[in-house]
Amino acid sequence: MSATNNVPCLVLTDNHSLPVIGLGTAAVPLEKTVIIEAIKLGYRHFDTASFYGSEESLGNGIAEALKLGLIKSRDELFITSKLWCSDNHPDHVISSLQRSLRSLNLEYLDLYLIHWPVSAKPGKLVYPIDEIDLVPFDLEGVWKEIEKCQKLGLTRSVGVSNFSTKKLEKLLACATIPPTVNQVEMNPCWQQKNLREYCKVKGITITAYSILGSKGTRWGSNEVMDNELLNEIAQAHGKSIAQVCIRWVYEQGVSCIVKSYNKERMKQNLEIFDWSLTVEDYEKISQAKQHRTVRGPTASMLEDLFDEEN
Repeated sequence: MSATNNVPCLVLTDNHSLPVIGLGTAAVPLEKTVIIEAIKLGYRHFDTASFYGSEESLGNGIAEALKLGLIKSRDELFITSKLWCSDNHPDHVISSLQRSLRSLNLEYLDLYLIHWPVSAKPGKLVYPIDEIDLVPFDLEGVWKEIEKCQKLGLTRSVGVSNFSTKKLEKLLACATIPPTVNQVEMNPCWQQKNLREYCKVKGITITAYSILGSKGTRWGSNEVMDNELLNEIAQAHGKSIAQVCIRWVYEQGVSCIVKSYNKERMKQNLEIFDWSLTVEDYEKISQAKQHRTVRGPTASMLEDLFDEEN
């Protein structure tokens, strides 16, 4: 494990370094001042997606940070973006990534992910996706084009998001370049034990999102922030529940995406490296009721999208 600007990094299987805490940009509108403030605080990983509508604002923030001298080079940052379901077709992959790069005003990404293992008819950027717009997902064909993106230098690393062990098995069976990252929902109330064990064996780094649950989303839940066991742990350490969750994820050898634009909370989310959870803390966390909050990009749960066993 290496470090970038005091934030530790995980080394991916392709030897690129991924900062263990990144700032998510799914909450729009995103002002470039947020990116500038985040860079000042020490964030170096920024997570976006074509679907979020935040790529242009993120790119503007990066350009301003360079202009202000907050970073010497774009190479100091790790930028992740994702391929949306309506572009999840072999003949759309490269053009979609190129479009993202134009929006970001960047020459390359550090990581490009398949957003969901689902394909929809081209042309619509909607959530949830109408069931009638779902089409068969050509996993092998799409992944070959993802690999081509890396070979063309459009992205340094490639990976997936929201892939179950079953989906990863299918991908690894046809991949020439294996995915380096699987970005999934993970928190003390949805611990992803089986998936974590599988990915560890396969050399796939997990990046956790919704580490505080998904309050305010269509399947929103307060399972994490209202959890009494987590509150007890936080009070014992003089920390927030958010810091306990981020620290727990970090201690699992997992990177995470946090999503607060409040300056003080952005700062607190980075203050998790000088203390540790105890054996007693882990005993309490092991008792947490498991509950998934993110249900997929369609109005109804896709039966084979996730592994239900946790």
